[in-house]
Amino acid sequence: MERVIALIKPNVMAELQRKWLHLQAAGETDKIKKLINIDGKTIRGNRNKHQNPLHIVSAYSDSDGLFLGQLPTEEKSNEITAIPKLIAQLDLKNTIITINAIGTQKKIAATILENKADYCLAVKENHQYLYEDIKDYLCDEQFQEQLKQNNRYFRTIEKARGQVEMREYFVTTDVQWLNERNPGWEGLKAIGMATNTIERDDQVTVENRYFILSLDVSVKEFAKCVRGHWKIESMHWLLDVVFREDATHILHKNAAQNLNILRKLALGVLKAMTFDRSRLSYKNKIFSFGLKPERYLRQLLEM
Repeated sequence: MERVIALIKPNVMAELQRKWLHLQAAGETDKIKKLINIDGKTIRGNRNKHQNPLHIVSAYSDSDGLFLGQLPTEEKSNEITAIPKLIAQLDLKNTIITINAIGTQKKIAATILENKADYCLAVKENHQYLYEDIKDYLCDEQFQEQLKQNNRYFRTIEKARGQVEMREYFVTTDVQWLNERNPGWEGLKAIGMATNTIERDDQVTVENRYFILSLDVSVKEFAKCVRGHWKIESMHWLLDVVFREDATHILHKNAAQNLNILRKLALGVLKAMTFDRSRLSYKNKIFSFGLKPERYLRQLLEM
C-alpha cells in the first residue's frame, strides 16, 4: 500500500481535499467570522537515521470540523516559512486566524491581512520588547479595574479532575502607544491577556498569556479565540490516538503526507456523521461503521 500511496503527488491529493471542502462550504454566509487555527505536527514515525521526520503545518476550522489544508515544512526549515505559503493557498476571507507564538511574525501578520482575514497571535519572549510592553501594561491593577468597569473583562470558573480552574480575560484597543514603540505590526488594533489560575491540593499556579489582534472584538470573542486554538491541538492528538499516526513507520515522504491528508478527511467525516448511538468515541464510530457499512453508506455519499 505504501508504494501505491507514494505514487500520488501530495499536491494532487491536497487539491482533491480543497474541492471536497468547497462542496462542503457551498451556500455558507460570509457574515459570520470563522475561527481558523494554524499549528504544526511532527509525524514521528517518518524518521530514521538518514532523515528527519515530516513536519506538517495545518489549518483547522472547528466550526466545520475540517482541516482546510496543510503544507510540510521544507528540509532544514520551520513553521515560520511554511505558514505564509499555507495561508496564501487557502480562501480565508472573513476569518480570524489563531497561531502560537512561533507564528507571531510581522510577515505572517501582513500575509493574513492581504488574504482578507484577521489575526489573534500569541506573544512570548521571542519578541522581547513587544512582550514586555504588553505585559507591563495589562498587568497594571488600576488599568485592569478600568477594563472591568468598561466590560472588557470576562471570567469563567470550572471544576474538573479534582481541581478548580479560573480563566480571566482582558482586552483593550488602546494600542497607539504600542504601535509607536513596536512599529511594523500591520493592522494591530487590540491586545489581550488570558490568565489561568489553577488550584489543586492547596497549591495554586498562575499563568498569563498575551496576544495581539488585528480587530476590535468583545472580551467574550477574545476568550473564544484563545480557548478555540486548543481545538487543532486536540485534533492532532486524535490523529495519534485514533489512527496511531506517530506509530506508523512509513518513511516515504509522499506516502506519509498523503496518508496524513486522508486521516484528516476521515476525522472530519466521522465528526459530521450521525450514528445509532450518541456520544460515541471516534474509535467506536469506526467500529460501528465497519460492522454495518451499508447502514451508513448513503449518509456518507450524501455528504
